[in-house]
Amino acid sequence: MHAPTTTSGTAVTTTARQRLPLVVPVLAAGTFLMITTEFVIAGILPEVAADLDVPLGRAGLLITVFAVGMIVGAPLMTLLTIRLPKRLALLLALALFVAGHVVVALADDFTVLLLARLVTAFATGAFWSVASVVAARAAGPQLGSRAQGVVGAGGSLGTVLGVPLGAFLAQAVGWRGTFWAIAAAAVVLAVLVARLVPHDPSATGRASIRGEFTGLRSARLWLTLLACVTTSGGIVSAYSFIAPLLTDRAGVAAGLVPVVLTAFGVGSLVGTLVGGRLGDTRPGAVTIVTPAASAVLLVLIGTVADQPVLTVVLVAALGLFGLSANGVLIHTAVHAAGDAAPLGAALTVSAFNLGTAIGTALVGGLLATTGVTGPALIGAGIVALTLVPMIALAVTSGPRRATARDRRPERAR
Repeated sequence: MHAPTTTSGTAVTTTARQRLPLVVPVLAAGTFLMITTEFVIAGILPEVAADLDVPLGRAGLLITVFAVGMIVGAPLMTLLTIRLPKRLALLLALALFVAGHVVVALADDFTVLLLARLVTAFATGAFWSVASVVAARAAGPQLGSRAQGVVGAGGSLGTVLGVPLGAFLAQAVGWRGTFWAIAAAAVVLAVLVARLVPHDPSATGRASIRGEFTGLRSARLWLTLLACVTTSGGIVSAYSFIAPLLTDRAGVAAGLVPVVLTAFGVGSLVGTLVGGRLGDTRPGAVTIVTPAASAVLLVLIGTVADQPVLTVVLVAALGLFGLSANGVLIHTAVHAAGDAAPLGAALTVSAFNLGTAIGTALVGGLLATTGVTGPALIGAGIVALTLVPMIALAVTSGPRRATARDRRPERAR
């Protein structure tokens, strides 16, 4: 009668004691670079605009074109490299990434800069999607969510550390120096990837584009992708307009806004790591509790924004919950896609960026009507929609998990 409990306890203890392979933090260093290069441009945009003699609004296209490149490039590059071994695909993505940064650092023409950013976005999407699959396979099924959490934490660390460092470097040596530094770091990363990512020659010739599209028939995959869209759409759209809420409504000094944003970033880093760890044993709980808590926090931020201390605490708490389920969502998508795991991972990258594009466009378009508290309240509504696919996924998959657990003790007896 006690066999099921003992078996489950042993499994959880074993999972907790296992360590992730070294390749996982190496891939997390890669996502650190990818997020850094995606968002660092926002911190140095005035310098770029002045140097190239273009209006600030037009210079903002460097951010837009990167988002578009991520949405389109991740699945496209995955399909183009589907027959390649994963290590080679990662190295090719990094080579393209380095080339894009070198062109950005050297270019004097804005159009060339835009094209280089687009190419870099393609490489970023390709690296992230393949890295998600490699990390999950290297960690194994018991530690898959934890591995995705670590890889995702690399991206969170990029917002906390990489973007401020890039902006500081731009102040010290010019904005082009930031891109030279990122390119040099990517070369070092390529050496580590070549040494640590295992070669998988069996992937060559086995995969096909038709097989990838066959794997997209999974309803679980599309429910997960929908959750990716609403998660990033709600959280990132609210976060994008958090600075004016802090200064104009909460009365926080402009000089303290970076401190608040850093608190959000640190919370996001911790939340991603914890969410990934819990996701290996309680994925349903993580993917339901996280959006529910985030929606509540956003509503509170939008309604008590005139209280500075409480607002700052709520923003930090939002960092802890907001994107902490992303690693679990990616792992769920990779698992649901089956043999189409690389494309499934790529589609999560596209889904996260699509949610960001839609959410920011929506709240930005309504900002004149809603005021600075509007993004938080609209973001709450968007992220609350995540509960629909996640509850549906939990309901449809719960009985299967229970059946599997019930059968294991029977075989043991």
